[in-house]
Amino acid sequence: MRIIFMASGAFAVPTLRWLNESEHEVALVVTQPARGSGRGQKITPTPVAEMARELAMQVVEAENVNSPEVLERLIACDARLGLVIAFGQKLGAELLDLMPGGCINLHASLLPKYRGAAPINWAIVEGEEKTGCTVFRIVERMDAGPILSSKWTYIKAEETAGQLHDRLAGIGVDAVETALKLFDDGQNPEGTHQDNALASKAPKLKKDDGLISFDRPISVVLNHICGMTPWPGARATFRGAAGQDEGVTIVSARPSELPGKPTDAPGTLDGRLYVAAADGYIEILEIKPAGSRTMKWPEFVNGRHVKAGDALAP
Repeated sequence: MRIIFMASGAFAVPTLRWLNESEHEVALVVTQPARGSGRGQKITPTPVAEMARELAMQVVEAENVNSPEVLERLIACDARLGLVIAFGQKLGAELLDLMPGGCINLHASLLPKYRGAAPINWAIVEGEEKTGCTVFRIVERMDAGPILSSKWTYIKAEETAGQLHDRLAGIGVDAVETALKLFDDGQNPEGTHQDNALASKAPKLKKDDGLISFDRPISVVLNHICGMTPWPGARATFRGAAGQDEGVTIVSARPSELPGKPTDAPGTLDGRLYVAAADGYIEILEIKPAGSRTMKWPEFVNGRHVKAGDALAP
């Protein structure tokens, strides 16, 4: 089957690699334009563009996939289906009707839960036990189209959003393969309609979403740290008794082995230099000071002369 592959992010790379080795034909790869990244704003192509060129595929970097010149290029491909993964642009009505099989999307959640740009992060933050990938037909309403296939997995203990992202990218290949089989022998599957009453949102992350509040239960705080790693990072302000304030990112942490309700105010460090939460204490394992590298907690403690009574505040 001839497919137009519309994707940008690293989440789509395993599927593109699989398609290249499958019986399907990628007629064209459409991706976002190369943009500046990092401190030097070096112009960098998308991960999908890099992989597609490595595989000697035809690539179009489109500022607007719905523009007449891009649509003309898509029509010339004579493809049967459009496959969208982490693309970053909304498809217009004309594009959605362009191919006989329509356009389908791979999404990193078990729809209808976590519709939106950051489903992996919010599933962890909300303490979900499992998540997965869903392939669905694209309709006007975001992530609301009929479901063609889904694959699920448990979220591992202390698994960060970055780690889960990479696992789901592989699971997504299986979901896409299952969905594409539904198109065999000229079929054009409708899919199963989602129950909108069960829908939840996963909005695009903002930097301020990373701010930690230690006045919540341990499990909520740790889920927040995992869900915000690697970006925007679980951020706080370290406040030493001497009056120094320093922005930090908590990279990893775990519950204290000793139970018991804290006697310290939330965010305060006790004699073990554990952080008080609403229902116990949290042991910080790794921390990243602003503008510096990630380090083990004892290294930070020694370098800042951290002591009991110091605190971490939002």
